[in-house]
Amino acid sequence: MTEVGNRAVFGSDRPIGVAVLGMGNVGTEVVRILREHADDLRSRVGAPLVLRGVAVRRLDVDRGIPADLLTTDAEALVTRADVDLVVEVMGGIDPARGLIGAALSAGKSVVTANKALLADYTGELAAAAERSRADLYFEAAVAGAIPVVRPLIQSLSGDRVNRVVGIVNGTTNFILSAMDETGADYEVTLKEATRLGYAEADPTADVEGYDAAAKAAILASLAFHTRVTAADVYREGISNITAEDLETAAAVGCTVKLLAICERVPAGPGEPAPADGGKERISVRVYPALIPRKHPLSAVNGAFNAVVVEAENAGRLMFYGQGAGGAPTASAVMGDLVMAARNKFYGGRAPGESVYAELPIAPIGDTPTRYHVNLQVADRTGVLQAVAGEFAKHGVSISTVRQEGSDEGARLVVVTHHAEESALADTVAALAELESVTSVTSVLRLEGTEE
Repeated sequence: MTEVGNRAVFGSDRPIGVAVLGMGNVGTEVVRILREHADDLRSRVGAPLVLRGVAVRRLDVDRGIPADLLTTDAEALVTRADVDLVVEVMGGIDPARGLIGAALSAGKSVVTANKALLADYTGELAAAAERSRADLYFEAAVAGAIPVVRPLIQSLSGDRVNRVVGIVNGTTNFILSAMDETGADYEVTLKEATRLGYAEADPTADVEGYDAAAKAAILASLAFHTRVTAADVYREGISNITAEDLETAAAVGCTVKLLAICERVPAGPGEPAPADGGKERISVRVYPALIPRKHPLSAVNGAFNAVVVEAENAGRLMFYGQGAGGAPTASAVMGDLVMAARNKFYGGRAPGESVYAELPIAPIGDTPTRYHVNLQVADRTGVLQAVAGEFAKHGVSISTVRQEGSDEGARLVVVTHHAEESALADTVAALAELESVTSVTSVLRLEGTEE
């Protein structure tokens, strides 16, 4: 059948076949919605969505659906003639990468929530989709139920996005929020997060920032029309954050959040400025940072996520909601599934990958930000002068200094103006060599200020 005006390519009685890969928390919810809301989905799409099969690892588990829908042969399922759309919610790189590639090559549109895969292989998968004229949707790969991918691809496609910053990992946000509220240390709070189900048995991907880095790579790719992979993202986790860090943050009217930051930055040394025809660069980074209590992200607590997008004409936009969980993530998957099904029914296509800008990635050493430096020093005359001298020597301007007495001497808390990472690193190394400095207790960045 062919498209004529608004008439459908598929006949109204022609079902659109759906295959689901994985039946964990998200996959279970997707299957439930497909079965329980079949009539509504048919009305929204224009044709019935029919579940053709679900690929699982084991068949000897009661999953609450007819046994003949279950299979362990995922490759055969995604290439079946009666399957039009494939939903991948199994996670991991392999075998998901090969299965999605096979589905796309066979002309099946794909909806995935796999941020780890997309952070490294979007180019490969987008090329496969382009060759077969299929769709690749991935709203659920970033921030769960929060709609941020589609606004970047579609709503802001005529604008210039300058910055994207957000809290995109619920586990770390729960831990930092609890530390801030209770004063407990990291290990105690991590154990509580694990007990409540907010942290995995192995929390490394979350607490060391790998999950947030994958999402930052996806957001930066979309915002700046440049292919960014997880390897391009500077990453630090929260495992070294202490109760004292939260305490000193509170003393300066701040809290600590794990932030994913993607922004345009000026051309580097020796490169022509953008106004002179040279390319600007982009900085993509994930790390714990102080943010003022008045900043909108400071109020994002518990396992919630939020993303702030700053565009040239639209201004500041904030997207907030549940960033993980079976039902919220399934909501984003189903939104993509309906869009992909409509495209099948009416003959349209989703926007493809846009990487025309090819902006270079700025190294973290060239990225300016403000810093909050906590020092343990000897409590004697001349120490402050010596410390200030090292900051000045390395070109790092001090904004404020606070000194407090302690049992071990004195504590200095130094807040800087904007400085490059490399200059601050040199300053910290020099401070550690001072005889009057007992230790550099912590160095945290300060984001979300106007200075």
